[in-house]
Amino acid sequence: MDTQNKQSKKILKGVVTSDKMDKTVVVKVTRFVEHKKYQKRIKKSKTYKAHDENNTYKVGDMVIIEECRPLSKDKNFTVIGMKA
Repeated sequence: MDTQNKQSKKILKGVVTSDKMDKTVVVKVTRFVEHKKYQKRIKKSKTYKAHDENNTYKVGDMVIIEECRPLSKDKNFTVIGMKA
């Protein structure tokens, strides 16, 4: 078995922005990128839908999400824990 071809799963940290759906939370992940010409750091955000089996996480919680197989049309992440 080739171990070199295996890719690791993405792990991201973000803030829960919505918990209105059943077993799903919306997580906002913020990152900084540097402008090519002006070398100024720019804040970029993206939202991900993540699976939350027991509906334990609420709005404002810092969580860690991990990539998984597609669970629905646009849910490809699961919540693996809360960031301390």
